[in-house]
Amino acid sequence: MSKNNSNTSTFSIRILAYWRQRYLWRWQTSYLPRFMCQQYPRFVQQCDTTQTIITQLRLLDWEKLPPPTRKQYFGRQTTPQSAYIATYLVKLLYDIRSMGKLRHFLVTHPALVWALGFPLVADPQAAHGFSADASLPSRRQLNRVLTQLDNAILQTLLDAQVARLHSLLPASFGEVVSLDTKHVLAWVKENNPKAYIKEGRYDKTRQPAADPDCKLGCKRRHNRKIATAITPTKEGIAVNGKRVSIGEFYWGYASGAAVTKVAGWGEFVLAELTQTFDQGDIRAFFPLMAQVARRLDGKPRFGTMDAAYDAFYVYEYFHSTEHDGFAAIPLNQPNGKIRKFDQDGLPLCEAGLSMPVRKTYMDRTKSLVPHKRSFHACPLLFPQKIADSCPVAHKRWPKGGCSVQLPCSIGARLRHQLDRDGAKYKEIYAQRTAVERIFSQAVNLGIERPKLRNKRAITNHNTLIYLLINLRAIQRVLAKLQEKHN
Repeated sequence: MSKNNSNTSTFSIRILAYWRQRYLWRWQTSYLPRFMCQQYPRFVQQCDTTQTIITQLRLLDWEKLPPPTRKQYFGRQTTPQSAYIATYLVKLLYDIRSMGKLRHFLVTHPALVWALGFPLVADPQAAHGFSADASLPSRRQLNRVLTQLDNAILQTLLDAQVARLHSLLPASFGEVVSLDTKHVLAWVKENNPKAYIKEGRYDKTRQPAADPDCKLGCKRRHNRKIATAITPTKEGIAVNGKRVSIGEFYWGYASGAAVTKVAGWGEFVLAELTQTFDQGDIRAFFPLMAQVARRLDGKPRFGTMDAAYDAFYVYEYFHSTEHDGFAAIPLNQPNGKIRKFDQDGLPLCEAGLSMPVRKTYMDRTKSLVPHKRSFHACPLLFPQKIADSCPVAHKRWPKGGCSVQLPCSIGARLRHQLDRDGAKYKEIYAQRTAVERIFSQAVNLGIERPKLRNKRAITNHNTLIYLLINLRAIQRVLAKLQEKHN
C-alpha cells in the first residue's frame, strides 16, 4: 500500500470514529427523535427546512411513547417508532402524497434524516459523515409500518395534546363538544365513475379487490321527481312522476371526531375514531364520548350534533341533575309532531289526556342501545272504558283508540321538551360548525382520498392528521400566550 493511500485511510478512520463518538453513538440507542436534544450539529442548524419542522414537532410529547422492545435486528440498530411517526407528520406537513416521494424528499434533506432519529449508516465520503439513502427505510417499509403501527401509540400522543390544551386554555375548554363524521373514500376502482365495471359497483356482497376492509355506505340521500314514466327495473325507481329517494353511495370509511371550541382561541380535537362506511354516524357516539370523558376527567356539559344523532340515549348522556347541560340537536321527526308530557312523564294524547302504561318490554333489535320501552294506551279505553267517543274524533277510535310506544328513559322526553327556540339552545347549536372547520382542515391534509388500501393504515393516517391539526393549534395558542405575556 502506498504512503498516500495509507494516510487517506487513516484520516477516514479518524473522521468516522469522531463522528460516531459525537453524534451517532450518543443517540443511536435513544427511542426519542434526535431533535429533542438541546444541541444540533451545524449542518442541522443551517437547514431552514429542518428547523421549521423541528419547531412544530417538538411540541409533541414524545416521552409518552413506549420504549422499543428490541435494540438490534441482524446486527443493525432498529428504527424507533418515533422516527416513523415524525416522518409521517412530515409527509402531511408538505403534502407529499406517496411514500416514494417522501423518501426522495428525505434523501435530499440529510439534516432532517438526522433530526428524525433514523439509525445512521456512516459514510466517510459523504459531506455529513453518513449516507442519507442508506439510513432510510425503503418505500415498502414505510408503507408497512404505517399499516402495522399500533394506533394506541398515536392515541397516547393525542392524550398528551388534550391534557396540555386543558392546562393552557380557560376553564371553558371542553364544556361544549361538537361531533360529526367525515367520509373517507377507498382507493378502489368502484369509486371511480369513469372506470368500466360490468356489474357489482354498488353491490355490497362484491368486495373490491384493491381494499379488503372498505365497506359500501350512503353519504347522503335526496328526493328527485321522475317526470316521465320509467319501467321499474331496480328497487327505488318510481314511475308516473313520483318522487324517489336517490342515494349517493361510496366504498370507504368514516372518520368521526369530537371537537371543542374556545372563544378567541380556536377549535381543538378531543377524540377521533375511524370506522367502515356501512356503520351509521350514531355508532361513533359512545366510543368518541368515552375518549372525551377520559381525557377531560368527566363528561362535558353540552353537546351539539346534526339530526343524525337525534336519539334518546344522546339526550340522556348529557342530562344530569348536577348541571343544566343538554344536547343541542334538531328534532328528526318525519311528521314534525312534537309530543307533550304531563308532570309524571306520561305522554299526552291529541285530546290533552295522560296516556297510561299498558305494558313494558325490552327492545333489543331496533336501537343501538337495548332499552326498556313502554306501550301507552288510550286513557278513555284503558284500564276501562269511560267514554263512548273521542273528544277530538281520533281516526283510530274504532280500532281501540290512539297509542304510542316510547323508551322508558328521560331522554325520550327531553327529545320533545327541549326548547329549540331558546337563546341557550341557539348559542350551543351555533358551535356545531366547529367540527366542520376541523374537517375542512383535514380535507386539505388529504383525509378524504388517501392512497391507502386497508383500514389500519387509514386509521393511523386519520389520527396523524388530527395530531397535526392540534399541533398547529397548540403552536397558535403558545404564540398568543407569549404575545399577551410580552
